[in-house]
Amino acid sequence: MRAVTFTKMQGLGNDFVVLDGPFSLTSNEIAEICHRRFGIGADGVLVVTNGDPIRMEYWNSDGSPAEMCGNGLRCVARYAYDRGWAPDRNFTIQTPIGVRGVRVLEDGVEAEIGRASIVGHTDFEGEKLHLIDVGNPHAVVVVEEPDKVDVSGLGERVGTDPQFPNGTNVEFITVSDGAVRMRVWERGIGETMACGTGMVAAAFVATKTHKLSGMIQVDVPGGRGHVEFRDNVAWIVGPVEYSFRGSVGER
Repeated sequence: MRAVTFTKMQGLGNDFVVLDGPFSLTSNEIAEICHRRFGIGADGVLVVTNGDPIRMEYWNSDGSPAEMCGNGLRCVARYAYDRGWAPDRNFTIQTPIGVRGVRVLEDGVEAEIGRASIVGHTDFEGEKLHLIDVGNPHAVVVVEEPDKVDVSGLGERVGTDPQFPNGTNVEFITVSDGAVRMRVWERGIGETMACGTGMVAAAFVATKTHKLSGMIQVDVPGGRGHVEFRDNVAWIVGPVEYSFRGSVGER
């Protein structure tokens, strides 16, 4: 492995290796970095480049690029602000799908994800899939109890099905007491503790199926976040934390 100096961060258990950019990596190098036995271990790699605006690039743990990463965007916001790259707590970041606003709070980070839209509906193995676009693709399944779902198995079968030629993220959700509970299988990763864009997709479906509105609580295995749609634009807020810093690889 090439020598890499990094920062490890996580948002709701969605964990990332963060690198200062510009930095070029091959898909094999990204997969090596993210390997949880032989590398640093992470759901993905974020490269953050200072500028106007600050720029974010993201790759999944299998080395594939992704259009957007909601919790990654929140980690990038905290990272850039703490390094003094941002003019104040409210600023913008260039993502692969456009410029997004962020706000660094005392106890978390809020990020603009963008507009959510319904692409369609389909059935898979007896389950109804709500197909949602939030800058990247999602298939949301409303179930009775997410903890009883074989997320790794069913999620992978849905996410890699030929009807989704570019793959899709898959969320299994239930709505009760005005809140959403969710587990997720992420394209290019597998089951994760959280997915920011998935939480937005889940909340968006809940606004249609259960008429939720306002600040929507979304609980995932990694903790609790909230999603709000302001003038039809989704924002997500939740905790962000540093894990550790270090360096790996040959020198």
